[in-house]
Amino acid sequence: MEFESSSWIRDGVYFYPHLFGCIMLTCALLSFSTSYFGLTYVPTMPYLFPDLRIFHKKKGEKKRVRVYMDGCFDLMHYGHANALRQAKALGDELVVGVVSDEEIIANKGPPVLSMQERLALVSGLKWVDEVIPNAPYEITEDFMNRLFNEHDIDYIIHGDDPCLLPDGTDAYALAKKVGRYKQIKRTEGVSSTDIVGRILSSGKNDRSVFPSNGGHISRFLPTSRRIVQFSNGKGPGPNSRVVYIDGAFDLFHAGHVEILKSARQLGDFLLVGIYADQTVSLSVLACRYVDEVIIGAPWEVSKDMITTFNISLVVHGTVAEKNSFMDGKSDPYSVPKSMRIFQMLESPKDITTNSVARRIIANHEIYEKRNAKKEASEKKYYAEKKYVSGD
Repeated sequence: MEFESSSWIRDGVYFYPHLFGCIMLTCALLSFSTSYFGLTYVPTMPYLFPDLRIFHKKKGEKKRVRVYMDGCFDLMHYGHANALRQAKALGDELVVGVVSDEEIIANKGPPVLSMQERLALVSGLKWVDEVIPNAPYEITEDFMNRLFNEHDIDYIIHGDDPCLLPDGTDAYALAKKVGRYKQIKRTEGVSSTDIVGRILSSGKNDRSVFPSNGGHISRFLPTSRRIVQFSNGKGPGPNSRVVYIDGAFDLFHAGHVEILKSARQLGDFLLVGIYADQTVSLSVLACRYVDEVIIGAPWEVSKDMITTFNISLVVHGTVAEKNSFMDGKSDPYSVPKSMRIFQMLESPKDITTNSVARRIIANHEIYEKRNAKKEASEKKYYAEKKYVSGD
């Protein structure tokens, strides 16, 4: 996105309004005085003010557009990632505000993830250029001015779903009023409310802590185009060191981001095997450290697979989910181990999908109350939903 200058006068007014106003007033007074006293020569403005060339941008010089989007980003999912992808497409640089724990509690209820965990998730997305921690839930006049003046933000972005404060007013009303607001299309198929509902349902029915659907209706609408939008679109070079790591990556969390970062540092190209879920593949693809994914990857890493993808190293984290499916089965990494290309990788964080889910189950009364309110607004949104262009 670009702002081009075809006129140095327009640039001066836009970028230096007070200084340029003084200069124009001075020129007007000089013109009046020379006419009044009968002088015959009035030097042109560039000669009077040679430093005015600071206003005259060379043809082709562009101002980078900076856009801002905020959110709680609690239980990060591909809907969050796609929202930030769309926001980045509206500018050149994307600045993301991560709402503080205190603001989330006041407006929505307690978050599941800590601020540090949420920062790790947002910072790990490939479309994010800068992060502002402890952002306010509401775009107040003071914070909006900080965005414009300190962070050089051109536009504030939000999805087409309403974001209301406890008193029912629009959290983005001020940004809309000053004409610096842009809207993107909400990503259907997943929400933090839905994920919490699935976990609460699994806890009540004594099923696995994080089931595939938990009895909830899935609105996930996968398309090949969406996968292409998330993909880097580049393969490894002939001499690249390809590192392979696999897993379920369910309920994508800060532990996943950190282990993927560590794995990427061991080579030139990170290939990630995802056991089954299409929704998970988008969350993994959105991570800045991932180059490519295999959807529906096999449990066992075979010699043929290593040859096909030219894998140089297979890694596995020291912290991982316990998988009952693998009980009594052969070692899935026996082949890379025999080839001496297997490495155990120290997991930077001890977070697991089950440990995150247990936080919700341990405080189920609080989250059930929060979800009841959110589910009502979700149903209203879908009942009144209209087509919105965009992707």
